[in-house]
Amino acid sequence: MTAVAHPHPGGHLPGTCEYRRTVLALFVAGVATFALLYSTQALLPELSDEFGVSSAQSTLTLSLTTLGLGLALLVAGPASDRVGRTRMIHLSLTAAGLVAVACALAPSWPALLALRFLEGVALAGLPAVATAYLREELHPSSHARVAGLYIGGTALGGMAGRLVTGPVGQLAGWRWALGSVALLGLVCALAVRLALPDSRRFAAAPSGARSLLSMSARAVRDPGLLALYAVGGCGAGALVAVFNTLGFRLAEAPFHLGLGAASLVFLVYPVGTASATVFGRSADRYGRRTVLPLGCLLAVSGVLLTLPRSLPLVVIGTGLLAAGFFAVHGVASGWVPARAYAGGVTTGQAASLYLFTFYLGSSVFGSLAGRAWSVGGWSGVVALATLLLVATGALALRLRRTPTLMAAGAR
Repeated sequence: MTAVAHPHPGGHLPGTCEYRRTVLALFVAGVATFALLYSTQALLPELSDEFGVSSAQSTLTLSLTTLGLGLALLVAGPASDRVGRTRMIHLSLTAAGLVAVACALAPSWPALLALRFLEGVALAGLPAVATAYLREELHPSSHARVAGLYIGGTALGGMAGRLVTGPVGQLAGWRWALGSVALLGLVCALAVRLALPDSRRFAAAPSGARSLLSMSARAVRDPGLLALYAVGGCGAGALVAVFNTLGFRLAEAPFHLGLGAASLVFLVYPVGTASATVFGRSADRYGRRTVLPLGCLLAVSGVLLTLPRSLPLVVIGTGLLAAGFFAVHGVASGWVPARAYAGGVTTGQAASLYLFTFYLGSSVFGSLAGRAWSVGGWSGVVALATLLLVATGALALRLRRTPTLMAAGAR
């Protein structure tokens, strides 16, 4: 008879097989999510020409996706508190890959927009539960660093999606480009199904409308959680504002880059992967309150560095922006479930509200960036992104003065 390995009472410890499988599966899931979510970003100039729409209208293929994701998060998070984390993750990744195939076959502009909105809805299941799953299944000593690794996976996915679609779009058109990312998403979904351990420490939350309303009220009363939600929205808005319009800037004078060459700028995304990992480890060692403002400062410096009409400075600046943003997002997204748990809020509910504001900011400010580009050029985009990052930094400093909830990892 084969012995069954029992989980550590505090969660899977670093170095164990279950720990490695969890980290690998969530990293791959993060890759799939951001590759599918931002698959049209490098194709915006191509889509604008193909369908005869403006640059601002082309950004709807991203804004509607993030809007659909944000709205679905309000349902997916609370639902996962009752039906389970792993079931939600597998359903989300499989459905998102299938919808991505349909996007590549869209017969018209309105159909593509509708399918991209549906893509966001399908993707919501993973980000709604990922950090809650990590908090439940892994030992508290590793929470911040593993959250950083998960966010690092999303950074790599963002790069992979753009690097695949840019060259393929230039060679074979936008349909083949989206089809190639859909294949990547389905392969990742299969890998996650094979690797991700089932939940062992999940406890279903009480069902019923009264219980849900009570938990929702707690999730919006804590000043620390509210500040963290806003950090996510402002930070995501700044990043997407820059990357949504970067392709248009690089296509014009003095750069005149084609779709494939412009997409190479997204090679800076591994910097975000490394930054999220390093800042996650630093947060475990020095505290989240200490390292969060440093990520904001890094992102602001990167945005300002893109102002000169110099391609090397644009590349360095976008790299610093990616590093700062993913540092902030990695720390904040791991902080939310820890603080929620300490405050008696279900972690799925709090994580969903954080990501709702995250993707709401991405949707609203991503579309606003198209108008900023049309009106003020790159200076207008930089002004919008800088304003959002300054607001993020102010929130990070406010969090330093927010009272601590006394529970493991909640600070």
